[in-house]
Amino acid sequence: MEDFKRDGGTDLDGATASLHERGPETLADSQIKSLTPNTKFSRRAFAMTSLGVGFALAAQPIQAQTVIATPETGLDAGEVKVKTRDGMMPAYRARPKGKTGTPVVLVIHEIFGVHEHIKDLCRRLAKVGYYAIAPDLYARLGDASQVSDIPTLMGPDGIVTKTSDDSVRRDLDAAVVFAASEKANTKRLAVTGFCWGGRQTWLYTEQTPGVRAAAAWYGPLDTPGKSPISLAAGAKGRVIGFYGAKDTGITAEHVAAMRKALADAGDTESRIIVYPDAPHGFNADYRPSYMKKDALEAWQNMLGWFKSHGV
Repeated sequence: MEDFKRDGGTDLDGATASLHERGPETLADSQIKSLTPNTKFSRRAFAMTSLGVGFALAAQPIQAQTVIATPETGLDAGEVKVKTRDGMMPAYRARPKGKTGTPVVLVIHEIFGVHEHIKDLCRRLAKVGYYAIAPDLYARLGDASQVSDIPTLMGPDGIVTKTSDDSVRRDLDAAVVFAASEKANTKRLAVTGFCWGGRQTWLYTEQTPGVRAAAAWYGPLDTPGKSPISLAAGAKGRVIGFYGAKDTGITAEHVAAMRKALADAGDTESRIIVYPDAPHGFNADYRPSYMKKDALEAWQNMLGWFKSHGV
């Protein structure tokens, strides 16, 4: 994994440090229209050692009539354990059965963690030839899928709030190293993420030259401290964003500011598509916010973006 060694390092413990710029950690979530600063915490052990089953409790009730269920036929799909610098992190991985050398897509979950929707997105990507892996980036603090309400997840002591940008970045690096160990082609690396994961998609790509392409779905853009806007110069033509004009947390002003930041950085290739009738979470087929037409169109736009960038 030469692409992910830093400063002559050879493994995860410090080997990835120089690739990413350090800075204050921040977190935002547009679904409840709040921007919450991170809290420092000690990473001594993983509170969650296995992925949960089913859909997140905080996302209930589930819109069963629109849920997409992608079968595992032809895939090698299931939970894996990813080595990090301080323990084993659970993740969901799906890949075409019997194939090696496939391009890699990191899938970054919403505030709800790696629940059934995120697992299905991995299977959808695997069905079209990708090695897709979704690490549970909250695992040190607990199982977000079992928290019953969004305010608890997002509160001062919530799992989402206490998960730092630095830990996310390191854990995504660890997932890339794991993919390489399974003989996936990490030189053809893409990232996609949703809501909370949409913001992390921008940040990780802006700070990781090894990412060839990224698709950020309705991720907050204008957050305190480090933000996609403040780091826009790092996008370098690699990011496509999908947003809804009826998103009450990510406004037209935020999108305009992101576009301006990209233009000011000389980035004429990265782009943001805004769907006029779409709310936040329009790709979440298990929620009332799902907009089938827009979601399917954006998904195809994402796949086309990956292909056009060599992934």
